[in-house]
Amino acid sequence: MTKILGVGIIGCGNISAAYLKFAALFRGIEIRACADINPEAAKARAEEFGVRAESVDALLSAADIDIIVNLTVPAVHYQVSAQALDAGKHVYSEKPFVLSVEEGRDLAQRAAKKGLRVGSAPDTFLGGAHQLARRIIDSGAAGRITGGTCHVLSPGMEHWHPNPDFFFKPGGGPILDLGPYYISNLVQLIGPVTRVAAMTSIPTPERRITSEPRHGEMITVETPTTVHAILEFANGAIVTLGASWDVKTHGHRPMELYGTEASLIVPDPNFFGGKVELVGPGGVAMELPEWEHPLGIPNQEHKQGMMANYRTAGLADMALGILEGRPHRCSLEFALHVVDVMTAILHSGEKGAFITLATQGEQPAALDIEDAAALLRPKD
Repeated sequence: MTKILGVGIIGCGNISAAYLKFAALFRGIEIRACADINPEAAKARAEEFGVRAESVDALLSAADIDIIVNLTVPAVHYQVSAQALDAGKHVYSEKPFVLSVEEGRDLAQRAAKKGLRVGSAPDTFLGGAHQLARRIIDSGAAGRITGGTCHVLSPGMEHWHPNPDFFFKPGGGPILDLGPYYISNLVQLIGPVTRVAAMTSIPTPERRITSEPRHGEMITVETPTTVHAILEFANGAIVTLGASWDVKTHGHRPMELYGTEASLIVPDPNFFGGKVELVGPGGVAMELPEWEHPLGIPNQEHKQGMMANYRTAGLADMALGILEGRPHRCSLEFALHVVDVMTAILHSGEKGAFITLATQGEQPAALDIEDAAALLRPKD
């Protein structure tokens, strides 16, 4: 049996560089080719990272490609993934992998017919900080989680992204773009969601691009950019989620979970690492377990300093799951439940009513220190 699965990337935009760079850290995968509807973009990425550039059709028919990584814009994620599955390739997609439960169920049927796997980002919840939070909850140190708050608030994307239009169109917005990080982490920490309620708005119907090269152009906003939601979980917990691109500054922490014994402060789930805090009655800091998780070790320089970045961990876990005959953590079922939560939030905002989830969801297996180490290639 082969020990490495060949990977081809469709979509050579900004995020493709991270996949091409960090895939080399992991066992079970080798990125061999890339494609894009813009051949020049594919050629540039191929030359930068030493892989071959292909047309989309050639990549889908390539004998040495087992997995397609779908890095196209969200509006065509479903279409491209369906095409890859029909071509006999496993699929791992950037988030959100579909924009409706119906699309996700269709991909599940296509995959089942051919015995293929589907996986989806985000995989940041596999990072050392978030798996430490999972260990704390699973151990009972915080007691039963009864509630919490999450906040992802900023002025928006038009201030830094060179082509920010899609962030403000259907399929974009803070819930579908950034919500996957927060909701995925909540589900992996405390289990599936049963129903949601939300209020949504578009405070600024037109936004001015202030990034280059399109400084001064206007974008018409077609999806809510401020969302306040309440999530009810199967275990009884109630969590408030605030997501907005209309906030100049704020003082909220990314995630706080409240247990019957202690409160758990979880760092930004957009990143793999960060500081986890367990705080007991009276604000007394409680001792954390020893935790030298391989996916929490800082390995990349950011403006905030050295941070942990292990993007492609979810892809590697899926590849090794295929090779080893076990489930993978960033699974279709898990990702579809997250999509269900996000679209239900948006529907609730439109209807002004509670929405019961269409999927029951599943809590992925924890990734402990030993399992995380097994994903990584041995160091020379």
